[in-house]
Amino acid sequence: MFTRERKINRRTLLISIITGLLIALITGAVQFSIFHHRRAEQFNTTISSLQSYLNNYFSQILVTMDSLQPLTLSQCDEVSSELTARAAFSMNVRAFLLVKNQSAYCSSATGPMELPLKDLVPDLDLSKDHVMGILPGTPMMPSTPAFVLWVKSPLLENRGIFASINANLMPWVLYSSKQTPYNGVALVVNGKTAISTFNRKPIPLSEITDTAVRRVKIKGVPLEVYLYSNSMGTDNSLYSLLLGLTCGLFAGLLCLYILTIRSRPGKEILSAIKHRQFSVVYQPVVDAKHQQIAGAEVLMRWSHPTLGNIPPDAFISFAEAQNLIVPLTRHLFELIARDAPTLKDILPPGAKLGINIAPSHLISESFQQDIRQLAASMPNNYFQLVLELTERDMLNQEKAMSLFTWLRSEGIEVAIDDFGTGHSALIYLEHFTLDYLKIDRGFVNAIGRETITSPVLDAVLTLTQRLNLVTVAEGVETEEQAAWLREHGVDYLQGYLISRPLTLQQLIEEHSKPAKYFTIA
Repeated sequence: MFTRERKINRRTLLISIITGLLIALITGAVQFSIFHHRRAEQFNTTISSLQSYLNNYFSQILVTMDSLQPLTLSQCDEVSSELTARAAFSMNVRAFLLVKNQSAYCSSATGPMELPLKDLVPDLDLSKDHVMGILPGTPMMPSTPAFVLWVKSPLLENRGIFASINANLMPWVLYSSKQTPYNGVALVVNGKTAISTFNRKPIPLSEITDTAVRRVKIKGVPLEVYLYSNSMGTDNSLYSLLLGLTCGLFAGLLCLYILTIRSRPGKEILSAIKHRQFSVVYQPVVDAKHQQIAGAEVLMRWSHPTLGNIPPDAFISFAEAQNLIVPLTRHLFELIARDAPTLKDILPPGAKLGINIAPSHLISESFQQDIRQLAASMPNNYFQLVLELTERDMLNQEKAMSLFTWLRSEGIEVAIDDFGTGHSALIYLEHFTLDYLKIDRGFVNAIGRETITSPVLDAVLTLTQRLNLVTVAEGVETEEQAAWLREHGVDYLQGYLISRPLTLQQLIEEHSKPAKYFTIA
């Protein structure tokens, strides 16, 4: 970070607010979905349990009533004791009635009787095999509602079994219906009349205003179970809203902090480009054999108005971290194109201009277009552009080979800079066809001293000669180093022995001196 600004950018503030709102909506929606899923699972579990319970219960009742059908062939005195025993061992059954010719003649509760079923249940259709209804009460319990169930004998004409069943046959069902998050439960007969937790008496189903969240049918009888609840869940909705607002506030503040911190270096660089604080210098490269200038490496400098000269490693690292290396390199291309007409008068035809390229720019979508624009802005067929890639930056092999092939088709050469300082030196030589190999200054500094680096440099030079690679030695500072490099076949030399990096004006002044093209003794 180069300078600090006290004002918060409006765009940053807007992004932070939008981010906070989005996080609030997403968090609230996710939490609400979780609650909704849990409630749905709870509804399904409860209704499945109720259905299973009632299926088992009425299945047993129907089996019992079918087993009682043969008793309708006998007189009440003969079977009343068995009928009473069966009722006693059938849970929640008030009474079993034996019916003949649509008239009940024997009760498990009172014994012999004579009561037309039409008088007891006027709406019951006894011609059907299974009929169910709801009564507000029975003779023995007139104020307590009951289910009535008619099962017609499949073999004996005009005979059957009639049963009255307590409407509160399921304390467990009623207990479940009163637990959170349920509003109630209703047992509905024939889709019309219901016994429910909303009213002590049987009521039409249409009078229940709540919305049923689950509904199932009971096997073997015309009975349905309706489960009522507030499907949204007010408490859960409030919790989801509160959680969403909390997470949204935290995310918005965090986003504001991150954007404020991260935007400052990038803003400095873009502002420096806009206000022309960047400049270029040229470090000459000489032909080792003829000892004459053969080109120059283009280097970027930043002169900050308050911080002074900022080291290239510092601002280039910031540019890469902020994804601004592409616009920074484009600005470098513009500066080179601006100086190109003057450089043409100083450097010989075919002079090589080495330009450092970041791998992130190399693989960007705009790379080829940027290179074409640079080439088009240079004097026609005068300079040889050389793109320098740092060997420390590993490249995708397939992508790099395709790009290198394209660059050669455009007449642009490729060099590996700082060779030997990274982990992939031999991999580069094995997989990529290169034009130049720039030997790192660390190897050059070892010349004349017995160090572990010396034999490595010998091996590198031997390998480059076998691969027919053009070599450039960086960091040449003494005559001894220059002589040793020439003797071992290095093609080009670059370093303070030849020249420090020069501004365009300094390069013009050097050119005007009597000495010819930075010749070295």
